[in-house]
Amino acid sequence: MTQLSVPTPTSIRVQSGSDDPFTTVAKSGIDVTLTTVDVGLRVDIAAASTVARIALRWNQTMPDAPVVLGDTWERSYGELEWREMRPEQFLPWTALVFDPKSEHTSGFGVEVRGGAFAFWQVDALGVTLTLDVRSGGSPVRPGTRVIHAATIRWTVSDLRPFVAQRELMRTLCSDPRQSAGPLVGANNWYYAYGRDFGINAVVRDARMIADLVGDHPVRPFGVIDDGWSPNGTADGLAASGGPWTHGRPTEFPDMAEAAGAIREQGVRPGVWYRPLLTRDTSIEGARCARDGAIALDPSSPAVLDLVANDVSRLKGWGFELIKHDFSTYDLLGKWGPDFGPNPSTGPALYDPSRTTAETLVDFYRTVRAAAGDTLILGCNVVGHLAAGLTDALRIGDDTSGIDWNRTRRVGINTLAFRLAQHGTFFTADADCVASTPMTDWALNRQFLDLVARSGTALFVSVDPATRIPSVEEDLAAALRLALNGGELGGVEPVNWLTSPTPSRWLAGGEEIEYSWLASSGADAFEPFTSASPVPPGV
Repeated sequence: MTQLSVPTPTSIRVQSGSDDPFTTVAKSGIDVTLTTVDVGLRVDIAAASTVARIALRWNQTMPDAPVVLGDTWERSYGELEWREMRPEQFLPWTALVFDPKSEHTSGFGVEVRGGAFAFWQVDALGVTLTLDVRSGGSPVRPGTRVIHAATIRWTVSDLRPFVAQRELMRTLCSDPRQSAGPLVGANNWYYAYGRDFGINAVVRDARMIADLVGDHPVRPFGVIDDGWSPNGTADGLAASGGPWTHGRPTEFPDMAEAAGAIREQGVRPGVWYRPLLTRDTSIEGARCARDGAIALDPSSPAVLDLVANDVSRLKGWGFELIKHDFSTYDLLGKWGPDFGPNPSTGPALYDPSRTTAETLVDFYRTVRAAAGDTLILGCNVVGHLAAGLTDALRIGDDTSGIDWNRTRRVGINTLAFRLAQHGTFFTADADCVASTPMTDWALNRQFLDLVARSGTALFVSVDPATRIPSVEEDLAAALRLALNGGELGGVEPVNWLTSPTPSRWLAGGEEIEYSWLASSGADAFEPFTSASPVPPGV
C-alpha cells in the first residue's frame, strides 16, 4: 500500500444555508484553508455568518468498470457490498475503488474525529468529498473560531482489496485503543429482551460463562443489558432512560452488589446504559421528547457533566465494562439507514457554534475521560468519530434470538465489510451469537465459529433451555478460542466482491466454507428495520 499525495482540489464549492445552492468560495464569505500535512490535506473552515456544507472536487482519470465500496454512518444494517460505480451514490467516510483489470485498489478517506460528517462520490470523471458541518440540521455559526473539518488521505494498493481496506483504515487512525484485548462474555439480551430477569438470572449466566471457559487466564465478562433500570423496558424497543442512579428495587436493589455477585463467579462485570435519554426534566440541554422520555443534547455542558457523573457512578459500582447505547438516535432522531446524505438533522444544537460531528466527539471524549481504565463498548455510535476514544464498537445492527435471517443478513455482512476496522480503529463487535429455542443452532454455531476465529468481540446470549451437552461443547471451544485471540492472523472474507454475506473465509491459512442459508432460503419479509424488534410475549 502506498499513501498518495492528495492534490489540490479542482474546485471547491460551499453552502451557507442547509437548503441554499452551492456557490464558489469567493462569493460566499466562507474561508476554506487547505494545508498539506505530510501527504494528506487538512481542511479548515471559518465563516463570519453560517456554513452548512463544503464540497471538494477532483477531476481525474478513473478505471473503466470498477466496483466501489463505502462505509456507513454509524452501524451497518446489512446494506454493505461492492457495487458498480454510480455517480449519485454517497459513500460515508471512505471510498474504495477496485479495478478488476489492474487488480489495484484506490482508497479515499478522512481521518477519524474530524469536525464534519463526510461522504465521497465516485464517477467516471473523478471524485467528490462533501463535508457536512451543520449543527443539528441547521448551518453552524462558528463565530470567531476555525473548524477543523477533515484531514484527507488517499492510498493505492496492488494487494487484495481486503488488505487495501485495512491499510486505508490504518492511515485514518493513528491512535486506536489497544487495551481491550480479547473481549468475550455473556449477555442475555437475545433471550430475555430486557424482561423478567433479575440478579439471580444474571449470576446464573455469569456462572455459565465461567464454567464454559474453565480456568482460562483471560476472564470473560457478564453483562447486565437493558432492563435493570427503574424505568424498565418499553414494548418493542429498548427505551429505558435515566436517571441512572439505582437499579429496579426488586430485581436489582443494589447495583454495586450485583457487580460483586458477577465477579464472585470469576467473571468481570459489565453493564448497559442509555446516556442521552432521561426522565429528569431539570437537565439543561433537553433536545426533544423521545420514547416517552427526554433526549439530551451533549453540546450542553450540563449534559456532559451528567454523562461524566453517570459513567463515574457505573464505574464506582464496580463495573469493568460499560456499554453505552442509542446516543446517535437520541441526538438526531434517526437510524443510520434513514440519514441518506443528510446525517445531521433536527433543529440547531444547544450550542449552535459546534458542529454535530464535533459535539459527538466531545461526548465520546467525556465518556472516555470519566471511564478511566474501565472498558467502553459503544453501540449506535459513529465509529469514525469515536475511534481512538472507545475500546470496542458494535459495528452492526442487532442480530437476533428470534430470526436467524436477521443474524445472517446483518451479522455476517458487518463482519465481512467492517472487519478491517478491528484493531485499526477499535475492537470490533459484530453482536451476540444467540442460542435460543427459536433459532437453528446448526446455523448459529457457524456464526459462533467465524466470530471466534476472527478475534473480534464474542458475546453469547444463551437461553438456559438450550444448554444441552452438544451446544455447551460448541460454546466452550469457541469461547476459549476467542479468549486466545482467535486464529493467528484472524480471518478474511474471500468471496466478498460478489456476495454481501460471504460464505468463503480464510482462517489460519486455510479456506473455510460456511452455509448461511436455511433450507427454506432467505426470508423476504424479515424487516429491514433499524431497531431490533422486541417480540411480544418474550
